[in-house]
Amino acid sequence: MALIKCKQLTKHYYRGSEQITPLRNLDLEIEKGKFVALMGPSGSGKTTLLNLLAGIDRPSEGELLIDGAPMHTLGRNALAQWRADHIGYIFQLYNLIPVLTAYENVELPLLLHNVSRNERHRKVSRALDVVGISDRHNHYPRQLSGGQEQRVAIARAIVTEPTILLADEPTGDLDRETGTAIMDLLQILQTEQGQTIVMVTHDPRTAEWANTLLHLEKGQLIEQVTT
Repeated sequence: MALIKCKQLTKHYYRGSEQITPLRNLDLEIEKGKFVALMGPSGSGKTTLLNLLAGIDRPSEGELLIDGAPMHTLGRNALAQWRADHIGYIFQLYNLIPVLTAYENVELPLLLHNVSRNERHRKVSRALDVVGISDRHNHYPRQLSGGQEQRVAIARAIVTEPTILLADEPTGDLDRETGTAIMDLLQILQTEQGQTIVMVTHDPRTAEWANTLLHLEKGQLIEQVTT
């Protein structure tokens, strides 16, 4: 059974009086536990699809069901709550809060949930250990390398045990060696922990870590390759 189902998914927005359609009539199913890479030129609809999956935006037309939840029918507040409960998001530029330690950055999403202090400590410690950065838990972002910052960002994304892990160019700001280490880590999360991952990338070599490659162009799916 598919975890993600898109049926004729379409997104419009307006730039002045001009209607822009970054995503058009998309039909797609993604099974639980898969690692999917979204590829395509700028403006092809990759980030739009990622934002719809994250509950950051709502579709204009069509249906989007995630784990049985009809995302296309939820209001703004319901989407925000769903996102907090089910989505982990990894950004290209980490988006860590500079005045918080690695531990505090990872703990932050848990503060939105009814989680005790002891349980927060257990979850944060486990997430930092999974990404191999537990020895840097008291360091601030400025004291970490780019690769270490991205590991903290991944720990923050997985600490709530999300249904889906979304990644927007997670290696785009890293050198090749560090980027490879980050992709190895994401693959481990998928193969050993069963995490469902949807990643946007422009790099064909980065996409090779995924099980499925989806090529978008002008808002439509033009190719789907299973590796």
